[in-house]
Amino acid sequence: MHQEQARDAHKVTLIGSLLDTFLGILKIIIGWASNSHALIADGIHSLSDLLTDILVIGVTHYGRQAPDKEHPYGHARYETMGTLILGSLLMAVAGAIAYDSMVRLFKQNELATPGLWAIAITVLSIAGKEWIFHYTMRVAKRIKSDLLIANAWHSRSDALSSIVVLVGIVGTMMGVHWLDQAAALIVGLMVAHIGWGLVANSMKELVDTALPVAETEAMRTQALSVEGVRDVHSLRTRKMGSQIFLDIHLQVNPKISVSEGHQIGVKVAKLLREQHEDVQDITFHIDAEDDSEQHLPPLEGLLPLRKEVVQQLKDCWQDQNFQWSDKQLTLHYLNNRIDIDLFLTGSLPVEIDENRLKQMLSSQAWLGQLRIWQQKS
Repeated sequence: MHQEQARDAHKVTLIGSLLDTFLGILKIIIGWASNSHALIADGIHSLSDLLTDILVIGVTHYGRQAPDKEHPYGHARYETMGTLILGSLLMAVAGAIAYDSMVRLFKQNELATPGLWAIAITVLSIAGKEWIFHYTMRVAKRIKSDLLIANAWHSRSDALSSIVVLVGIVGTMMGVHWLDQAAALIVGLMVAHIGWGLVANSMKELVDTALPVAETEAMRTQALSVEGVRDVHSLRTRKMGSQIFLDIHLQVNPKISVSEGHQIGVKVAKLLREQHEDVQDITFHIDAEDDSEQHLPPLEGLLPLRKEVVQQLKDCWQDQNFQWSDKQLTLHYLNNRIDIDLFLTGSLPVEIDENRLKQMLSSQAWLGQLRIWQQKS
């Protein structure tokens, strides 16, 4: 699947490269012949797309590879880095075009009027780039590639900039000679705007920016709709390419079994994947209580685990004549205390008082409640 997606991305990008080469060379030649700086700038912009097309082909080759031992989350960040580089290149090209346009704009020499050939190639460029935009966007949405979507919008920016160039050429033919240079400046600003958008979005992804609040709240609501979920907290999201990675804490009844709690988590994960097709990985944590405001205590303050609890119970009850084992204990870690349920297969001997057993444990700071369940004969 990954290699098939890469082939689709390569195909549409190569077609776009051929179109960029043809239009770029043609616009530069006709722009030079008709003395239209805006058309020359637009031609340079089209040829600069070849660099981004090469980048797209290389990045999609690696970015669409399946996860491996060194990259267990996949290679989608290659596409993110590619988008960042693509946006930076666009901003550099925009700066060069804008600078040259400003210099020419304030020169006093008159420019020759562009001819009908300049108009014809500009109209052809608009039509061609708009066609490749729609073609690329269809493929990008099918294979869920943010990089290809960015490249599609890059093509759309070419079409828009050509429209600006067309306005400048027509204005110059009408005698407004400075309009051609102003149009070239606008082209530079438009390209810079597109480039900055790509850079900003890529940077957000690289620093693991969360999904929009509306989307995360929808996920929270969907998780709460699952039977057995009492609350949801510590919901964290991030993106890698088009893929969403999700961490979520689910609060359930503290008295249910571990396996039941896990099954509730599986149900939540299944629902979220059904509702959000871009969710690639979900890590859920089952909580018996809301621990979102709790801070991890120092090691010496941690509650004892089963082995230590059993030993302390034996030490406290060593003089009591009744049989029990750790298999008869259920421990509940709640409110920074341990509640103990002790299930006896028979009744306590008459001489042993249940309240006395509880009192013997009163010195244990970790103890919450002690409940002794006796099987009546």
